Amino acid sequence: LEKMTDLVAVWEVALSDGVHKIEFEHGTTSGKRVVYVDGKEEIRKEWMFKLVGKETFTVGASKTKATINIDAVSGFAYEYTLEINGKSLKKHMENRLKTTNTWILTLGGTDYRVVLEKDTMDVWCNGEKMETAGEFVEDGTETHFTVGDHSCCIKAVSSGKRKEGIIHTLIVDDREIPEAVE
Repeated sequence: LEKMTDLVAVWEVALSDGVHKIEFEHGTTSGKRVVYVDGKEEIRKEWMFKLVGKETFTVGASKTKATINIDAVSGFAYEYTLEINGKSLKKHMENRLKTTNTWILTLGGTDYRVVLEKDTMDVWCNGEKMETAGEFVEDGTETHFTVGDHSCCIKAVSSGKRKEGIIHTLIVDDREIPEAVE
């Protein structure tokens, strides 16, 4: 395996199916461009005469569109920015805070990352979309699923305040799991 000598940027991108590592190599003398997603080579271009531009690829199970922009700053200095679904990484992360809830927990020595997509009510656990059963209850809704042999439930209850909206709580084996901040 050839050493990543031209590694110029590394990003961590949180998606519903997991946190993905994106690495970018840019050989400014050879014109080489290589994109790795989770250690796997996605794009390799040798001898590009144009040193600026963009590389577009997909990330994760949902094939989320990602673009690396290569811009000349001054002389032989370059700036690399990552866009996810056409938004800057910062905007993508801010948007995820509004549209998803994430919980990190350990059950029987195994780490789990549970993600609720609030718009679709899809539940992901360690990269897999879960089979769920939803039901209406007195104070809101409950979405039931299992992780291993553990019964899990995401309760959705109105906060009673318009600005806060709905509060989602993960309960595993009758124990409330605090939300994670990624």
